[in-house]
Amino acid sequence: MMIRIFNAKMLTPDGLIDGGELWIEDGKIKLVCPVSPLILLPWDREINAHGNLLMPAFKNAHAHSPMVFLRSYADDMPLDDWLFKQVFPREEKLAPDDCYWLTRLAILEYLSSGISLASDMYFHLDSIADACVDSGFRNVILEGITDGNKPDLYKRLQRGIDTLQGKGGLIEYRLGLHAEYTNSEECIKMLADFAKESKMPVYTHLSETKKEVQSCVERRGKTPGRYLTDLGLFDNGGIAYHFVHPTSDDIAALKERNVSVVTCPASNLKLASGIAPIKKLADSGINVGIGTDGAASNNALDMFREMFLVTALQKGTLYDAAAISGESVIDMATRNNAVAMGLPNLDGLAAGKDADIVMIDINQPNMQPVNNVVKNVVYAGSKSNVMMTIVAGKILYEKGEYSVGEDVDRIYAECRKITDRILER
Repeated sequence: MMIRIFNAKMLTPDGLIDGGELWIEDGKIKLVCPVSPLILLPWDREINAHGNLLMPAFKNAHAHSPMVFLRSYADDMPLDDWLFKQVFPREEKLAPDDCYWLTRLAILEYLSSGISLASDMYFHLDSIADACVDSGFRNVILEGITDGNKPDLYKRLQRGIDTLQGKGGLIEYRLGLHAEYTNSEECIKMLADFAKESKMPVYTHLSETKKEVQSCVERRGKTPGRYLTDLGLFDNGGIAYHFVHPTSDDIAALKERNVSVVTCPASNLKLASGIAPIKKLADSGINVGIGTDGAASNNALDMFREMFLVTALQKGTLYDAAAISGESVIDMATRNNAVAMGLPNLDGLAAGKDADIVMIDINQPNMQPVNNVVKNVVYAGSKSNVMMTIVAGKILYEKGEYSVGEDVDRIYAECRKITDRILER
């Protein structure tokens, strides 16, 4: 499919282009140009952007998409109670088909927030992958390994590589450890050995709460960051999700091993986990990205809210209005997330890159006047400004309408049935 978008502001790696043009062919960006070239081609569609902003689509670097079924159900309680008393018992009732439909619902929300990719740590991964492929959506997918997976760990991980990697051209498979506190040392070592042999990074929840850190020190004699690092889990890099309570030693250890951090500020605030030291992490040279976490703890899958919280929380807690700039937050939600997940072809608007693009409506009151369009996106923007989301060169969301291969009302109905059954209503 060939698409021409013209008369657009464009946020590119080289800066902002005003009144430019972008071409898409076969899922790739073919041209990014500051002026319209005098070339006529057999376009499938030509789109006048009317001066609106084209920028790289957001990437959600930490999610649990099927958890939408628990949105606004288990709220206002500490993380341990929320997880072990509310979430885990109900997740056990999820069947593969449930995860398929719940993921399709989450994808609708992602698209309306300008997100072209999620990274899901969950189970029933085949169903999640099928939901993404059927919707035309991307996913970097991984299991959250716990001690219960130990008996068939190697077989499970190899199967994930063999069956999910590259599926539909939209799925990437990575190795995932749920957390230090849900695994024995033996299981962690097994995963670390597999990662070394396969030369793959490992993604994990890390130092999310003070209790998690204190408990690990009592049981292991080390912080979670140091403990997992010493076991070799991050020898091929990876991602630390949340990382709210790191020590300076933890930060140095992760930096040395090229581990990225993905912060989830709304979830961390709602669960009273705390505020991650994002400026300190960024200043140390760690690559910092952004995720939403799941809808059971967030409860919205909205990158605009996450971006604002990332910068505002650092400003407020450090009493430094310049702590994290609007431009750096845009980078976190786009380029940095692509770097964290090992996806260099999704890191910006440039010829040859994959065509994952969002169009932002700047002709709305909250975006006017346009003194600085990038800062407007972070400090004034919202999901209501998302006009179009393009994934792999296909327009999946446009002005409130979805093109995801399934009727939206059916997706809603299937998810209501699943929720009613699991919650026994």
